[in-house]
Amino acid sequence: MSIDRLKPAEQQFVSFYLPYFQGNRRMTLPIALSLYQRGVLEGQRKIEGSEDVPFVATWNVSTLPVDLTRCRLQFDSNPELSYETIMASSELVDYLIDVVLNFNRDHTTDFPTAFYRKLLHLDE
Repeated sequence: MSIDRLKPAEQQFVSFYLPYFQGNRRMTLPIALSLYQRGVLEGQRKIEGSEDVPFVATWNVSTLPVDLTRCRLQFDSNPELSYETIMASSELVDYLIDVVLNFNRDHTTDFPTAFYRKLLHLDE
């Protein structure tokens, strides 16, 4: 399912996450939470000077923003190109807000650079 076809998450679920987000990110939160509740995202990582690399990201869904979520990402349907990280659900939702904003802006489905830095443990 494409991001532009997602229906906003129920207000009761959204209210759990509202304190974690400010400003215009709150407006995108219901759609990002709907995406989060699906537990999967297919997209393509932009590679400068090369073809985009398809990926599938999956994660466990929890109700509370402070619960830990295990996120896995596999590139190009290749098990050897699988990566995994654990983060608070609210942090993953924050990245998904960026995914939705980027999709609305340029119709591409990809995580922000900060997500990949976390996934690859580059900031530790």
